[in-house]
Amino acid sequence: MEILRKILKKFGKPQEAEKPQGIHRVAIFGSAEAEQSSPLFEQAFQVAFHLAKAGYTVIDGGGPGVMRAASLGAQKAGGKVVGVTFYPTDPELYEFEGRDQNNPIDREIKTDSYVERTLTLMKEGQIYVVFNGASGTMSEFAMAWGLARLYFGHHRPLILYGNFWKEIMEALKKNLMLRPVETQVYKIVNTPEKVLEAIKEFEKEIEV
Repeated sequence: MEILRKILKKFGKPQEAEKPQGIHRVAIFGSAEAEQSSPLFEQAFQVAFHLAKAGYTVIDGGGPGVMRAASLGAQKAGGKVVGVTFYPTDPELYEFEGRDQNNPIDREIKTDSYVERTLTLMKEGQIYVVFNGASGTMSEFAMAWGLARLYFGHHRPLILYGNFWKEIMEALKKNLMLRPVETQVYKIVNTPEKVLEAIKEFEKEIEV
């Protein structure tokens, strides 16, 4: 609870989620374990490349894997990258990947805890692209999905990258007590071009 109190104090009074008037910043989430030679790394690279080429700023966690791929892709296209980082001092937090010095971010936002890092990523991104990952990625996805439901109509949408998400979301629909709006805040895509299409579709929806 002490950590949460510090985070709330740093962020100040809770603010109503603002409906984005046009989307300019896209946050990327995904596995820190993705190797540079893996298809997942290449997918994140290409998506970020296309986003940056279209004029979007890329936001990521400043770490390795999908995060580094996103930064490299955006950099290749001449775009800007904001890295939201956390430097743990607790020796027991050895499973956290931390800052990757090979991740070429343009601007760094340093946070004091893993939870604050996640919240800051949610705040900085106006829309979220979620790649394959493990429990860390799923926690980020769950928080973004939950906030989108809570602020539906003023929410920040999700783009789930990869056909494997279809099976996951179908299983969740079948086994969880989902509200109808919870299936309206995300789109599943499998190419960089469809990511851009999904953003344009969401832009029209949130203008209403």
